[in-house]
Amino acid sequence: MSKLISSLLLALSLFSASAWSASERDIRQSGFVYCVNGTLNTFNPQMASSGLVVDTLAAQLYDRLLDVDPYTYRLVPDLASSWEVRDNGATYRFHLRSKVSFQHTGWFTPTRPMNADDVVFSFARMFDRHHPWHNVNGGSYPYFDSLQFVDAVQSVKKLDDNTVDIRLNSPDASFLWHLATHYAPVLSAEYADRLTRLGRQEELDRQPVGTGPFQLSEYRAGQYIRLARNPAYWRGVPRLQQAVIDLGAGGTGRLSKLLTGECDVLAYPAASQISILRDDPRLRMTLRPGMNIAYLAFNTRKPPLDRPEVRHALALAINNERLMESIYYGTAETAASVLPRASWAYDNDARVTEYDPQKARAMLASLGVTDLHLRLVVPAASQSWNPSPLKTAELLQADLAQVGVQVSIAPVEGRFQEAQLMAMNHDLTLTGWATDSNDPDSFFRPLLSCAAIRSQTNYAHWCSPAFDEALQKALLSQQLAGRIDNYHLAQQMLARDLPVLPLASSLRLQAYRHDIKGLVLSPFGNASFAGVYRDEREEP
Repeated sequence: MSKLISSLLLALSLFSASAWSASERDIRQSGFVYCVNGTLNTFNPQMASSGLVVDTLAAQLYDRLLDVDPYTYRLVPDLASSWEVRDNGATYRFHLRSKVSFQHTGWFTPTRPMNADDVVFSFARMFDRHHPWHNVNGGSYPYFDSLQFVDAVQSVKKLDDNTVDIRLNSPDASFLWHLATHYAPVLSAEYADRLTRLGRQEELDRQPVGTGPFQLSEYRAGQYIRLARNPAYWRGVPRLQQAVIDLGAGGTGRLSKLLTGECDVLAYPAASQISILRDDPRLRMTLRPGMNIAYLAFNTRKPPLDRPEVRHALALAINNERLMESIYYGTAETAASVLPRASWAYDNDARVTEYDPQKARAMLASLGVTDLHLRLVVPAASQSWNPSPLKTAELLQADLAQVGVQVSIAPVEGRFQEAQLMAMNHDLTLTGWATDSNDPDSFFRPLLSCAAIRSQTNYAHWCSPAFDEALQKALLSQQLAGRIDNYHLAQQMLARDLPVLPLASSLRLQAYRHDIKGLVLSPFGNASFAGVYRDEREEP
């Protein structure tokens, strides 16, 4: 696997034909620079578990069958102009838009518009284990694997060029919402066929071809991604010729670039930087509620963390109020559930774990837990759900030290976090989840179902058949009240067993230069650049 990743990164880096610095003036005239911290190991969001490709790139390169309105949180048409729910929620029929063109790139020129063959290919690749493309580049589709869709989808069938049926083995009230996430792009079957003939199937996920507003122009690993305008974009030509995603600086470096004008947009600025951003007349900020959760996961397969009583005792030692003050600076709310409060299934009876270190010490002593040493794995880079993971880890370390628990912090980068967590040699991990779906299933199943252990998104390694049963009953119900009842039950189970300790739901914060217009900040973390333009007339 390491050889595959290394060759992938090498192939991606070969896209760059010139240094970015040589064309900075061109960017200012014809585009904008979006600064974000992140790593990249694929251009295909189907194969990503989170991060840069899902949070930023997917909305530029690809479209999906359905979209979510960032203001109303409702499903709206995208590549499917309309859809029908049949068989009480077991069959979904999609009517596709006509005359939607795939991107013309340096490595592929389409000969036909997007049609049902592309939709069938895109989903059959993920959901059919016997599909010839299923195992290309590893055969891992973390988001949909965690939802067990390989076992849930009976067939993906073309009825005619503009109509597709997806049939499930049983009704699933959340299915449309999952198809509206950025994990479900429509890829080009024609491009896949061409790569098959050339014997270069692995390039499908490295040299992307989609129907989105921008297409890949250059990639310099660890430095930047240049996107060029798709002149044939079906919604209309994007207003700017190019967008550059700057990956080359983190933390205060990105802030400095925003202040000097090297960056036009700063994604996920640190909450501690808000006062600087507000005081600069050349800058603007947008703040919106986010569908995300930051949490501490206990490895429930390792003693003594396999005992719920121990997990509850450790939770009592965490000073969540201090986390809010020191990490989020008023840009988050304390979490009492894995579900954000904005979710329609949030249990209003959920309570934030109290802070009582004296009680924590007494509980650990009564349980016979002494001289406890724990290893905490934490991402080194800022995340949409946590602007300062390392600082958060240090605060948790100090809290647990007060009750006699020693914690060693192990910072990791990007994909290496997943490898370490699934090796099960950690005790704790500080992590989080953000989704572009308003359906509760997008939180519960990827994070805590039994299947999510195999798909490497359940970092707690916690498996409860009763919890999975509650989730399944919620999917089978076509009545909202029935779904809510089951999701409340699921939240009560999590509060009792505490495989993860919810910490915070952060607001989505974005800072940008005064002359940048048209960038809509979505609560789901991903927004198209198609409507962005520069208005030099506005005075700072």
